[in-house]
Amino acid sequence: MMAVEMNVFYVTTPIYYPNAPPHIGHAYTSVFADVLARFNRLIGNNVFFLTGNDEHGLKIQRVAEKAGKHPKEFVDEMASVYREYWRTLGISYDHFIRTTDPYHEKAVKEAFSYIHGKGLIYKAKYSGMYCVDCEKYYSPGEYIEVDGKPHCPIHNKPLEYLEEETYYFKLSEFKDYLLDILENKDVVYPQQYAREVASKIRNEGLRDVSVARPVERVGWGIPVPFDDKYVIYVWFDALMNYLSGVGYPDDKERLQLYWSNAHHVIGKDILWFHTAVWFSILKALDLPPPRRVIVHSYLINRGLKIGKSAGNVISIEELVSRYNGSDGVRYLLARIFNTDKDSEVSFELLDSIYNSELADTYGNLARRVGTLSMKKMNGKVYRRSVDKAVADLVATHVGAYIDSMKNYEVSKALEHAMEIARYANQYVNESKPWEKPNPSKELYTLLELIRAATILLHPVIPSASLKLASSFGFEIENPLNIRLEGVERYTVVEAPILFRKVQVERQGVGVGTT
Repeated sequence: MMAVEMNVFYVTTPIYYPNAPPHIGHAYTSVFADVLARFNRLIGNNVFFLTGNDEHGLKIQRVAEKAGKHPKEFVDEMASVYREYWRTLGISYDHFIRTTDPYHEKAVKEAFSYIHGKGLIYKAKYSGMYCVDCEKYYSPGEYIEVDGKPHCPIHNKPLEYLEEETYYFKLSEFKDYLLDILENKDVVYPQQYAREVASKIRNEGLRDVSVARPVERVGWGIPVPFDDKYVIYVWFDALMNYLSGVGYPDDKERLQLYWSNAHHVIGKDILWFHTAVWFSILKALDLPPPRRVIVHSYLINRGLKIGKSAGNVISIEELVSRYNGSDGVRYLLARIFNTDKDSEVSFELLDSIYNSELADTYGNLARRVGTLSMKKMNGKVYRRSVDKAVADLVATHVGAYIDSMKNYEVSKALEHAMEIARYANQYVNESKPWEKPNPSKELYTLLELIRAATILLHPVIPSASLKLASSFGFEIENPLNIRLEGVERYTVVEAPILFRKVQVERQGVGVGTT
């Protein structure tokens, strides 16, 4: 699948429940979205990157009550916590949206009223099982049973029985529309997930979905504009951030600019809401589906999806400390990113990837060539001709990298960047510039190889790449424009240690795919 050339790139993460600080699972999604945003900025696209927090609902209400705080006070504090974590990881978002922002609440109310005015929202009674963590009702056949009791299939927690009047959205009316998108349009990536949702719709049909909660049970939410006894369902509220964040409903020009190139990055656990429910809401609002929904698989630790409820969370602090800052963490998360298969993650393999690729293949290469340039050429390496075989190899990997990035295959793109670095290591060993009185050709070739690799790695390791570019005297440029012999003179002022090796963890399960 080839991505369409575009001048605008709008990318979103899910907005996260701030009931606890973010962990490796949140970082996995956010770093991937950030890499896409940085790459698109680098190739000259108009990028808007939206992330934020989902601050309403019963789960937040209960966590705040437990902490002895008003929900707004609690989410205000957590917004600062999330912003600080994203600053630590270099997440270059353009806007941090909160569902308690007044402009967002206004947008949600207007959308709800608009859909109600079209006769697609109605009042009826519900009785059945409910998951507080999902903020979702479960019908028979949708939940699992543990010891004869209904449990949430995602959180593996007992469901609560509820009986109440609610407002429903006529999801059932959108079956044909949804099947057409899922089966005939290239919206969901990889397409296996579109087939999965289409199969569920064909096999089970579509049930109307509750889009409101009674205030007496869930007081923390956006009021239904025409019935103050109810608040709007947290998922309806949350999904609307993708529109309110780019101007809905007032700034139609801005909305049109970005929405036509909207890319949602999500985990597969929220696939149903981001396809069946979201596409139907958009249709009810007379809007097309997003340009792409990019779905990733789970990170698995000790056999279970990483999450607070599973007790297998790896903290961001631990990762940043172990891998010497944000760049190492970003590289590792991007390198193991997988859309097709769940990835089993442990420190054993993360250590191995970090040491072999970042510390040795790339970091040690830069240190070695920088030291030789200062020692043999006094830090000044002037342009020399680069052999055609070297230029061809770089051109091949740059082209493959760009194709991979445009196709959202970030891990594969990194392999091509590292192949240039691996070739440079081979070249330095074979050409032995330390033995030559004037190794200007060899060192220039090596610096050009390092420059190419560094530009390609920049969206993933922005701090280290900028540091090396400054130390060696070159610019981080548009990778579409990479040409060897493009630098008149390198002025190497430092041979930095970019990535210090870590002591390899020998315990725990290795990282692979399942």
